[in-house]
Amino acid sequence: MTELLGAREIRELAAGLDLRPTKKRGQNFVIDPNTVQRIVRLAELPAGCAVLEIGPGLGSLTLALLQAGHSVVAVEIESALAQQLPMTAAQHLPQRAADLLVLEADALHVTELPMPVQALVANLPYNISVPVLLHYLQHFPDIERMLVMVQKEVADRLAAPPGSRVYGAPSVKARWFGTLDLVGTVGRTVFWPEPNIDSGLVRLVRTAPPPCAVTRQEVFAVVDAAFGQRRKSLRGALAQFAGSPDLAEVALRAAQIDPTSRGETLDVVQFARLAECLARG
Repeated sequence: MTELLGAREIRELAAGLDLRPTKKRGQNFVIDPNTVQRIVRLAELPAGCAVLEIGPGLGSLTLALLQAGHSVVAVEIESALAQQLPMTAAQHLPQRAADLLVLEADALHVTELPMPVQALVANLPYNISVPVLLHYLQHFPDIERMLVMVQKEVADRLAAPPGSRVYGAPSVKARWFGTLDLVGTVGRTVFWPEPNIDSGLVRLVRTAPPPCAVTRQEVFAVVDAAFGQRRKSLRGALAQFAGSPDLAEVALRAAQIDPTSRGETLDVVQFARLAECLARG
């Protein structure tokens, strides 16, 4: 028996569970061993670190992480998949199966883990990818690095620099927690069922947040307001948030930001400074 899962093994596992992948869960299973090994390699994990995996599904990436010598906490919402995963590990990697811990839960509701983890590596369902990423960055400060596979357009948005057409609130919020890089793309043919879009690999390395006299929540509220009407200048987009266009302009000038500029031109440090000025009134 091979250590990693290929197309035949994935389909056999799915058939044994009477599993029909659904769009609702964003279920697209990786059927190419080379792809999961590439994901693990690009994650640049410290040797033998504890890794959190969200949505392991049938276990393609889980096995690659175990094979590379890491322990894995896997969070899976589907009961049948959560129960099958330890058996799959025992069959394919019996010498590493004890290093897998499966938590049956909704990933967005997890606020505690049964053991500390230092990294998150996951093939995230497209419909919850950004909320999951931000949730774990917020709730688990011990996670020092992440490598997530998401839809290519989401990957582009997360990794976009200020001034880019696709730079937006997720780009800014993720950078509050660390540096982001688009480190690869993955074609749709390595999935079953095959999605209608390619995927991207985004790596995040945690850094200290910008120096700021207000809370992260206050900064994020300003970010949301700025991008809520992204076609408007910041003076207009922040008018309701600040109380009036004139008050928005006062805060913008105090933060040394041109009131006629737009949200997509600001980096996270500028947003933090602007939030401080808005809080001062």
